[in-house]
Amino acid sequence: MQRHSHLPRLARTAYQGGAIVHWTLCMKDRVTGWLDPLFHASFREFLLHACALYEVVCPVYTLMPDHMHMIWMGLASTSDQRIGMRFLRRGLNERLEGIVLAGRQAQLQKQGYDHVLRKEERERGAFEKVAWYIQENPVRAGLVEDAKEWPFTGCMVVGHPGWNVFHERFWDTFWDWYAEHASYGG
Repeated sequence: MQRHSHLPRLARTAYQGGAIVHWTLCMKDRVTGWLDPLFHASFREFLLHACALYEVVCPVYTLMPDHMHMIWMGLASTSDQRIGMRFLRRGLNERLEGIVLAGRQAQLQKQGYDHVLRKEERERGAFEKVAWYIQENPVRAGLVEDAKEWPFTGCMVVGHPGWNVFHERFWDTFWDWYAEHASYGG
């Protein structure tokens, strides 16, 4: 009998309130071929609902051929990223149902990887390095020469569908918005 082990998680409170988490979701067996503009649109729809329901913002995400990266930031004391991520994963797996590639069902691995940013990683310069790492993933993988060319990178800030993570003023605008809207109390 095969037992599935889970990666250890921090205490639930580490994912609540004003937590900032770098999430990585991998495809089971690293299946590729599912990523296209239609899946990207579905991802954005599920992400929008997760952000609104669980009071988080996603200042940057990148969907890669066999995995996804995103940063979530809690906006309120009631924000709960673990529950929000469970909602997102369930929706994405439902969207992937029926997609069989090379004889394998496209679905997410049983558990994603997360990194809760420590205090020093939350400072603007350090934070933007993590965001840059996410944005540059397609360049490092040799998929594009310039990250701006990758069509599956973006952000999700409820109420701002036109924001572009590559716009030269994005980060200044985002940090101003975040200072005004994050009410988690510390």
